Amino acid sequence: MNQNNVLENVMKWVFFLSAVTSILALAAICYFIFARGIPFIADYGFTDFLFGERWSPTNGTYGIAPMIVGSLYMTLIAMILGIPTGIFTAVFMAFYCPPKLHKILKPATNLMAGIPSIVFGYFGLVVLVPAIRDFARSWGIPTNGMSILTAGIILAIMILPTIISMSESSLRAVPTTYYHASVGLGATHDRTAYRIMLPAARSGILASVILGLGRAIGETMAVVMVAGNQAIFPRGLFHGARTMTANIFLEMAYASGTHQNALIATGAVLFVFILIINSIFAIVKRQGVK
Repeated sequence: MNQNNVLENVMKWVFFLSAVTSILALAAICYFIFARGIPFIADYGFTDFLFGERWSPTNGTYGIAPMIVGSLYMTLIAMILGIPTGIFTAVFMAFYCPPKLHKILKPATNLMAGIPSIVFGYFGLVVLVPAIRDFARSWGIPTNGMSILTAGIILAIMILPTIISMSESSLRAVPTTYYHASVGLGATHDRTAYRIMLPAARSGILASVILGLGRAIGETMAVVMVAGNQAIFPRGLFHGARTMTANIFLEMAYASGTHQNALIATGAVLFVFILIINSIFAIVKRQGVK
């Protein structure tokens, strides 16, 4: 009994130290980003920085509006393509998929979640970029294939594992009594799946969508490989653009002084975006519990 008490106390301290370490790490990241980002934004001007239309470090111009718009466009395309596909796949796996096929699809989905970003980027570079280039040129649109649309499709593929896994888990967590009651009242299997089970799992499904959104807006490597990385306002789906994450990745290695502070301030803006997404996630989860 004493040994059990000692082990329990030790594990309590282990868990406590783990939690403290996580909090300290987050606090250190916040301090590093905001301690250098906020003063730069204050000196340069919040409006000029956030809504400035030109990014030219050599001329001392640091407007990140093109990167914000590029990030939003690519994320929007990813969500338009990824959300319906992910949710419908989850419904299929939860209510329609044969057990033998499910034993293949489930591990495949989990494996897809572990594929490195650069592999997705390489796939987009050698498969999607030529395909979109040929398609656009067949319609008379001049492009090299590295575009907002290409990046959006890659991001849609990358967020699928998150949406599928969490949505399926949420659907399976709905009490089976809901299904039996609906069928017992005369509803068909399809109507029960889409009108009863799917709405009952909306909290978990919305949480998966929000996490997918966070993954899409924070992705770097794959986007850098296929988006074109032009620090200008997007001119169309088949033209290139640059995201905030790509801007930091491409220029941080050689940046210094004010240029470096501007990139850190870009990271602060991105961090605020992620905080907003996580706050929405927390609210959704809290409402789901209620």
